[in-house]
Amino acid sequence: MILELKRLLYVVGEKKSFECSIPLEELGRLHGVGTFLTPVKAEGTVENRTGVCELAYSVTFTMGLECDRCLKEFEREYKFDFRHILVKSLNSEDENDEYVVCEDNTLDLNELAISDLLLQLPTKVLCRDDCKGLCQKCGTDLNVSECTCDGKQS
Repeated sequence: MILELKRLLYVVGEKKSFECSIPLEELGRLHGVGTFLTPVKAEGTVENRTGVCELAYSVTFTMGLECDRCLKEFEREYKFDFRHILVKSLNSEDENDEYVVCEDNTLDLNELAISDLLLQLPTKVLCRDDCKGLCQKCGTDLNVSECTCDGKQS
């Protein structure tokens, strides 16, 4: 979704709400993380307060994941909230991660939301917090049964 921001960036007090869905085709499979099972739903507002344009939005989606300890496949719903300051341009030539530059007074919300959520997703996923994993010697799922091999860890 492309947000037109011309009026919002220039008029103090302007506010715009939005709601959109990023289709599965745009999301694909994340290498080493999982698969999106639902489109990413994004909703939020852009508001110009005293000349500062702030974007506040949340995303919700469900992913198919594989536990890093026991290798079971499972589904998990996520909801993340994000905030950004939107600017027309930066005065310095240095990149500044605190601001989102909106060239041509537009913002590609899909691109920003995908980038934000990729940075927010955990690098290690577990099916549950107390997952015991697999026996390193025989491969028994220690969540289901106790291992009887001599490789049992204590």
